[in-house]
Amino acid sequence: MHQRKGKKILIYFFLLILVGSINNINLNNLEFKEIRNINVTGLGDNANSILSQEIKDLNLDNIFFINKNEIINQIDTNSLVGKYVVFKKYPSTIDIKVHKTKFLARINEEGKIYLVGSNGKLSENDFSNNQLPFIFGNPDIDEFLNLRKIIDQLDISYDSIKNLYFFSSKRWDIELRDNIIIKLSKNNIKDSLKLALEFLHSNEFKDIKQIDARIKNQIILND
Repeated sequence: MHQRKGKKILIYFFLLILVGSINNINLNNLEFKEIRNINVTGLGDNANSILSQEIKDLNLDNIFFINKNEIINQIDTNSLVGKYVVFKKYPSTIDIKVHKTKFLARINEEGKIYLVGSNGKLSENDFSNNQLPFIFGNPDIDEFLNLRKIIDQLDISYDSIKNLYFFSSKRWDIELRDNIIIKLSKNNIKDSLKLALEFLHSNEFKDIKQIDARIKNQIILND
């Protein structure tokens, strides 16, 4: 009985060595393909080509040993990119599918007009988005994105907004396309805007030109 077990062990050991040898031979003969194609979609032909070339310029090695952070860092420098997914396509291709950022507003930075994206980045103004609200003042982009988030949560169309005014006191005014001004509270933006909208949508106050909601639980109307 012990001899049979011993023979079985020797057979298994021999097979293990044989399989290992075959695998080693295959690995020695295996060639790792260099990355030949980087395909970017979602930004438009010109922008796709630019980002693809920028990634090629990283001089990436073969597809099995890519430094993912290099690619991510390069993509993240592109102000047009919102969300994206990177696919490895063996043996030598990388596909990058991009969702372009949504432009939300225009802003003046050092004498030049930029577009503010939903990704929090500024892009060159191509002058095809002149209907976007213009931001006056110098807010941090995160402060604007917070205001936009609040607007989206309430009963007001973002398309109805003409201009946004940001003051050094960290307070916002909203100017609508019908020239009505809504003055918001510094510390209770959502509550003050919600209260102002109740009066804005009321048929009793059709001729108002300014809604002052800076004081908590109080509205001052001016026509």
